Amino acid sequence: MELIKKYFPNLTDDQYTKFEQMEGLYKDWNLKINVVSRKDIDEIYLRHVLHSLGIAKIQEFKAGAKILDVGTGGGFPGIPLAILFPETKFHLVDSIGKKMKVVNEVVEGLNLTNVKTTNARVEEISGTYDFIVSRAVAAMPTFVHWTKGKIAKKSEHELKNGILYLKGGDLSEELKDYPKATIYNLPDYFEEEFFDTKKVVYLPLKYKP
Repeated sequence: MELIKKYFPNLTDDQYTKFEQMEGLYKDWNLKINVVSRKDIDEIYLRHVLHSLGIAKIQEFKAGAKILDVGTGGGFPGIPLAILFPETKFHLVDSIGKKMKVVNEVVEGLNLTNVKTTNARVEEISGTYDFIVSRAVAAMPTFVHWTKGKIAKKSEHELKNGILYLKGGDLSEELKDYPKATIYNLPDYFEEEFFDTKKVVYLPLKYKP
């Protein structure tokens, strides 16, 4: 929790409480349904919560905005972002039922009224969103294909609507066909060694006139 306070010092009491409750909820549910590795569960605030919040350092989401979290797994980055932006609507999607069970229990345990969950493949989801977020569920070309047509055309944020993708390592090959992609290095925002190779890739979606 000290990590969250370090980088997000202006949270409300309710937000702090929800972030604090996350650890207990995940540890409890992880014993029943393993969605986070044992090493990671002991460092959940560093490896999962703060990592997820890296997206918030790139773009703050407005009230009423709609965000789609694709392949949310155990609820990352969607759940930490939903706590940080309580007026923003988050839709968390994953095709693996047992992971979504944990996500649903954590969402309920935290009383997150701004989160909707769906156990499905993203291709089955209808509607459009301001941003699509995710943590390295596929190579960018595959991810772009999965999410085609799901980004709203009207932009109301500093960044144009698009994809905000948490990735690591050398992305030059993966992004060679995306000249408009911007890479934000998380060490510019977080000083912990864990973030040394971590990045947020922003890909604005272009539309034909």
